Amino acid sequence: MALPRPRTVALVAGAALLARRAMRRRIAKSPLWPMPALAEPTSGQSGRRSTTTRRLLITERTPVADGVLQLRLEGAGLPPWEPGAHLDLLLPSGLVRQYSLCGDPADPGAYTVATRLAEDGRGGSREVHTRLHEGEEVEVRGPRNRFPLADAPAYVFVAGGIGITPILPMLRAVAASGAPWRLLYGGRSRASMPFLAEIERLGADGGRVSVVAQDEAGHPDAAAFLADAAPGTAVHCCGPEPLMDAVAAALPDGCTLHLERFAPAASGTAGTGSFEVELRRSGRTVKVEAGQSVLAAVREELPHVPYSCEQGFCGTCRQRVLEGGIDHRDELLTDGEREDSMLICVSRCRGERLVLDL
Repeated sequence: MALPRPRTVALVAGAALLARRAMRRRIAKSPLWPMPALAEPTSGQSGRRSTTTRRLLITERTPVADGVLQLRLEGAGLPPWEPGAHLDLLLPSGLVRQYSLCGDPADPGAYTVATRLAEDGRGGSREVHTRLHEGEEVEVRGPRNRFPLADAPAYVFVAGGIGITPILPMLRAVAASGAPWRLLYGGRSRASMPFLAEIERLGADGGRVSVVAQDEAGHPDAAAFLADAAPGTAVHCCGPEPLMDAVAAALPDGCTLHLERFAPAASGTAGTGSFEVELRRSGRTVKVEAGQSVLAAVREELPHVPYSCEQGFCGTCRQRVLEGGIDHRDELLTDGEREDSMLICVSRCRGERLVLDL
């Protein structure tokens, strides 16, 4: 039997290669191939460069206050960041937790984060404190920034406890720029307040820093501190919910408020009842009860749907919304992303029906 000619073999091999490439492109365009792909499907992925996962080496592990641990994470080719940005840590257990970057944006080879051990937390901070050690690697995603430093003629900063972490790089940047600024920094005790010595050095000239330790002077008086803020001042605040509520209530006219929360903000009455969610790709419809998350209802039908933090921070459960009004309750998505997607672990429907790209 005659063997195929070399030209015929080459043609067949070339056709097979082209077919494989076409198949890869088809799969890449639709995560649920061979189901029909909708235009630019985003469900289950954020589509942002910052979601790239990389492994970084823990080169320093330093206590910086009572119960507060600082980690220096080194790697090559790290994306740049600006004050206010945070990093996702993908912990060995599978938990995903977000920590503000508190190092130097001008350091291209490392990220620095700090976390307080939360005895009554959900396990993330304890895992950081007990399982992440120097010389080991940890997976990260990011950075992302939902709390950027505003462009303003003057600044007032208010931080409570570990809420100083996103504020610290802002203080350095504003101090270097020469813009007027003041800081109100509160904590349970001076020993529990991270970076206190550096902050007091930054504000040594002009009495810019007011430190209020609860065991010495009670809670900080946000209203009094903000009373003489001039119009146009940008007020940046991060800390416990009562502190941020006090700052919001006392905000002077003409000032702008910028908040970074430890947990999703409490929502109003919109979207508290039950509603239906159509899973367009799967051809199914689920009912979300008043006390149930969209994630929980969807996973009863599609148990493979990814999730992690269940608090609206990590973005793992992000899904594309094809129809329906969204009651956003997350602290992650940008305004543009909120137009057609939601984090189904916390956000709900502003009506009776949603349609998801699932």
